[in-house]
Parts: sequence; C-alpha cells; structure tokens
Amino acid sequence: MRKITAFIAIAAISFISVGCDRFLDIQPEGKIIPTTAEDYRKVLTSAYSKYPVHKSLTALRTDEVSIDENGMDFISYREIAMWKDSNNDPASTEFPWVSFYSVNFYLNQIINEGSKTMQDSPEMRQILAEAYALRAYLYFDMANLYGKPYNSATASTDRGVPINLEIDLEKVLKPSSVQEVYNQVHADIKKAEELMVEEKQPAGINYRFSKTALRAFQARTALYEGDWNQALYYAEQVLAVKGDLSNLNTVNTPPNHYASPESIMALDNTWDNSIKNLSFASPELISAYNATDKRFGIYFEKNGNKYKVIKGGSSDFRVSFRTAELYFIKSEALLKLNKLNEAKETLLKVLKNRYTPDGYTSVQNAVSPMDASAFMTFILDERYREFALEGQRWSDLRRANQKKITHTINGKEYILQQNDVRYTIEYPMSAKKNNPNL
Repeated sequence: MRKITAFIAIAAISFISVGCDRFLDIQPEGKIIPTTAEDYRKVLTSAYSKYPVHKSLTALRTDEVSIDENGMDFISYREIAMWKDSNNDPASTEFPWVSFYSVNFYLNQIINEGSKTMQDSPEMRQILAEAYALRAYLYFDMANLYGKPYNSATASTDRGVPINLEIDLEKVLKPSSVQEVYNQVHADIKKAEELMVEEKQPAGINYRFSKTALRAFQARTALYEGDWNQALYYAEQVLAVKGDLSNLNTVNTPPNHYASPESIMALDNTWDNSIKNLSFASPELISAYNATDKRFGIYFEKNGNKYKVIKGGSSDFRVSFRTAELYFIKSEALLKLNKLNEAKETLLKVLKNRYTPDGYTSVQNAVSPMDASAFMTFILDERYREFALEGQRWSDLRRANQKKITHTINGKEYILQQNDVRYTIEYPMSAKKNNPNL
C-alpha cells in the first residue's frame, strides 16, 4: 500500500504547476503551507487543471467511433476498443486511477485544512463549495467508470470505488459499495449547496462550479439513479435561470463550445486530440443523422470515404454541462412520470434548434403518435445524435439497454455482448498490482 500511496503523493505534488508550485501539504524547507483564500484558489485551480481526461477513452468502447489502425497511437488505445481490461499489453493506455486520487488529495487538503486557515469571506465559502462539488463530481465519475450502473435494489452490495476523505497518504484504500459512493456524492453536494456563492461563472472561468452547474450535476445524478422527481426538479431549476439553446439554423458553432449560449460548465476535455486523430465516426453514428439535421455538418467532416469528428479536440470544446442536456433530462423524467405530452413538448424545444424547418416538421409528425415506449427509444436516439463524442454515450448505454457492439480491428471482430460484464470497467491493472485490497 505504501508503494501506491507514495505514487499518489508524487503524482499529486507534480500537479502544483499552475501558479502554486510553492504549496504542499507538508512544510519542507523552502516551501509554504497555503493559508489564505488566494493560496487555496491556486491549489483548487491546479486540481481543476489536472482533472482526468477519461471520457474520450470511453468513446472507444462505444458505437460512436471506429479506430484507425494506421494511426500513430493505435497500439496505445487498441485494447480499450477491444474491451480488454486485463492482461494488457504494457503499451496500452489505462483508464485513470492515480490521477483521480491525486486530484482528490488536493480537494481533501482544501476541505480539511483550508476550512481552518482561511478567513471567513464569500471567496472562502466559494472555494470550499467548489472543492466539495468537484470531489462529488470525481466520485460520481469514478462510480460510473468502475462501478455497476446504479440500481437501488443492488447498489448497497455492488462494488464501487474506495472513498478517501483524509489527507493521510498511508490510509489503506478498500472499495466502498456503489450506494456508499453515491451517498458520499450527495453529502458533498449538500455541503457545496450550503456554501456556494456564485450563481453562474463567466466564460473563460466556467470550468469552475457554480450554483447553476451544481444543480445541473444534481439533475444528472438523479437521472442516473432513476429518481425522476428529483431529476425533473433540478432540471427545471437550471432551465429557470439558463434555458438558452444554440440555433444551428443560424450559427455554425457546435453547442459544446465553452462560449456557446448553452455552456453551463466547461471542465471536461471530452474529445482528446490524440484520440480524435486516431478515430473516425462510426458508420452507425453517421447513419443516425438525416439530411435535415444541422448537427451533422457541424459535428463531422468528410475525409475520403469516412468522416472525422470536428466538434472537439481543443480546449475550446471542453464541456461538462450544457442546457440541452437539462431539456433531455427533463423530457425523460416527465416521460417516466407518465407525462408523455409534456415530455414531447420539452424535447421538441431542443430539436427545433437542430433540424431545418422542414426537418423539424417531419420530426414533429413522427413524434406525435409515439407511445411512451417508442418515445423513450427516440430520446435515447436523439441523445446519441446530440451528445456525440461528449462523453455521455458510454453511460447512456450502461443505464439503458447495454446493447451488443461489434468492433473490427486488424480484420478481426471483437464483440461486447448485450449486458456484458465489461460494461463495467475493471480497476486498472497497475492499481490492483499495487493494492491487494482492490
């Protein structure tokens, strides 16, 4: 255990590279312990900047992309596309583990020590609120990588991930249940809610949590838990203060751009440039759009007989929450609460901004006779189109139908069967090797 905690300590210390390299949890010669709000803001900025880039890795496991076998980084990523999580080639990239706990280390420092040393002020409360919110977000992401999809009947026995709320790097980490992880997520969200000062964050620093971003996070959490009343409540809370949609009939900027009128929080790099260069949009994804869908030309670009994804790959396209998602959550929650007509009206507000006028009329006509089952399928199909390569597809597949997916790599077919156990990603080999409790 000392081996992995030492590794975490080294990795965490290496994070201090964004204007706060003098700050450590221990005070060695020539270093200082952060004490002021300004100090802790720098530590928090470092935590934000090093938040793991993992959502583009999940795209390789979905039906969104085809991997380019001639790509420079093919060897690094091919086994992810094969759903091979054990006995990996040493050259294979692993899903993040140490980097999550390294960020967690600094959040614990802010929460446990910053609360004692910072003078009470709106800035101090905002910093603590963001630290709690980001820690909740971190454990939510980890639970949805390494834990089974939330199921209230089994969550208390389903294995989640270890929870560490202390600064002690020698603490032995043991897995908590999915329910325990979600309980911690809710506890941290509650603390963040009590302390949060900023209603919104301006473009440029909207990688930070705000009240609006926190409510969007609460809506997504409730969606994943199947708590439809809470999902509806928080979605409506967000849309009451930020309901803007980008009309793709009049603008050519992808709605996931950080400066889009839809942007609520722009932290996650959901389409890493190295994976963007390695991948093409899958034929299945391309065929999901029709000629009247304005998203197609903004999301994809023809490259020979294939299509490259152009909606991401730079810091301008970082996205964690945007308003369209809240309309989708509201629509799904209304549907589950047996309010089919309201659910349809809610989703159509988004689609009016995504299809040409003629295309929208066709969509309206198609949606009108749908029963609840057909409309649920339609919601998931539209989520596939709307949030392509934004890191949402893997979770949607996990919580919905866990469909069969086939990837062809080097002329060989690899199959993820329906309800395959590999819909839950194994702990990384390096983590298991260094900690026998995992």
